[in-house]
Amino acid sequence: MKIALAQLNYTIGAFEENVSKILQAVDTARASKSDLVVFSELSVCGYPPLDLLEHKFFIEKCNEAVQHIASCIKDDIAVIVGAPSINTGSEGKNLFNSAYFITNGKIEHVIDKSLLPTYDIFDEYRYFEPSGHQNIVEFKGKRLAITVCEDLWYEQPLLTDFGKNKPYNVNPLEKLNASGFDFIINIAASPFAHNHVSVKESILRENAIKYNKPIVYVNQTGAHTELIFDGASRVIDSKGSTVLQLPSFEESICFIDIDKIIAGKAVMQRLLQEDKISLIHDAIVLGIRDYFRKMGFKNAILGLSGGIDSAVSLVLAAKALGAPNVRALLLPSQYSSEHSVTDAIKLADNQHIQYDIVPINDIFSAYLSTLDPVFNNSRPDVTEENIQARIRGALLMAVSNKFGNLLLNTSNKSEAAVGYGTLYGDMMGSLSVLGDIYKTEVYGLARYINRNEEIIPVNSIIKPPSAELRADQKDSDSLPEYELLDGILYNYIELRKSADEIVAAGFDKDVVMRVVKMVNTSEYKRSQAPPVLRVSSKAFGFGRRMPLVAKY
Repeated sequence: MKIALAQLNYTIGAFEENVSKILQAVDTARASKSDLVVFSELSVCGYPPLDLLEHKFFIEKCNEAVQHIASCIKDDIAVIVGAPSINTGSEGKNLFNSAYFITNGKIEHVIDKSLLPTYDIFDEYRYFEPSGHQNIVEFKGKRLAITVCEDLWYEQPLLTDFGKNKPYNVNPLEKLNASGFDFIINIAASPFAHNHVSVKESILRENAIKYNKPIVYVNQTGAHTELIFDGASRVIDSKGSTVLQLPSFEESICFIDIDKIIAGKAVMQRLLQEDKISLIHDAIVLGIRDYFRKMGFKNAILGLSGGIDSAVSLVLAAKALGAPNVRALLLPSQYSSEHSVTDAIKLADNQHIQYDIVPINDIFSAYLSTLDPVFNNSRPDVTEENIQARIRGALLMAVSNKFGNLLLNTSNKSEAAVGYGTLYGDMMGSLSVLGDIYKTEVYGLARYINRNEEIIPVNSIIKPPSAELRADQKDSDSLPEYELLDGILYNYIELRKSADEIVAAGFDKDVVMRVVKMVNTSEYKRSQAPPVLRVSSKAFGFGRRMPLVAKY
């Protein structure tokens, strides 16, 4: 049996576009004499559709799309697509998250997802009823165990600090195994996180070994607002070895002979080993590109300061959108160093980016003059620093409004974590490019960008980071050194360790308590920040839900 793995980039709610992609892939598979084409979870409507699932017209469109696909499958090729299905029972949620097995012009089987994740960015039990039935599908002499994403995640790494790695009370594969099957098909919508790549691989490998059966895993690629899907679809043999892997962050259709894999005669392809920084780079580029493309926008603008964050953001935006579609504003103040301006110009010239220099000195002076009667000779403090940041934000938004360039936010995760940013100033933007990248990782991205030639000026990388909002200012005046800060933040945010546990790990108690307090008291700022491109397992946004008003 020849199987086609169709790893595609869908758009949520774009039924005609999604169905067209699916049918084109079926034609490609048919031309290669494939017997079965496998698409990803909720491929018909795109994942995650969120509260669109509560609209009757949306579900009707899903059903119409599935029926149209079925009507186009006239021969004996089979297709597996993902879409919601209606729960006709008298109890439970209205919908199932389903895999449709289609052949000979009709829907032969509907297999419903059993395990519904409700952690991190997932909230599937809000919409779907878990399946209570596991059925084998017989096709061309083979018995197929068709599963949907989380159905393979009965056992998984610890999700909480409570020591539980079996969060569900049923194992769908155990029930399917009791009936006997020849191989597993898993259709998925599994978002990328650089620190979960190995976890995902181990889940697939361990299931293949445990049941001594191959796994055909098909994941979607593309980005939907914050979420970026890497694809990386693959086939695992019964010994747990990957015999085929599709590329990350791009559409691809590949073919396998499942009989050879079952017999252990498949030729293992050489797999590309990708490191963390290169994966993050490619993920962000895809995230920017799809955010603009799927929203119907082409042009971006950002503030270019001469520092490393805006430099990396500019290069990533140019890679995603094309240099002619990116514009920069240089907004120097009286506190900006000469090399900040020259570094920014050098980068813009390197990337062939349109830029304008708009000094803010006179505007800042006008603000101070206007506010002088109100401030009544008060001593300058962070207020004056924030005014400068808000002037820059207003000017960037003015150009955005005038020419239709969406504003990209360039703040990093370290700054966002501790509130080192100005609301309605440098926190403005339609999309946060680096909001899930710690400062130390930004340096890694800069070095990766410069791996073959100097694109980002070296001075932007090696100079001490500074907001340049007062004379001789450095980030280290207000924050611990970033290597120390990021170590504490990672333990507190990603690993969810308490302050006491972080101190026990060897960090200075006073620094830890100060950092933890800054994180906790900055929640209200992050709630007003733009959506953050997610590249880790714990990004700021709807995957991390914390109360704004709390004492903790």
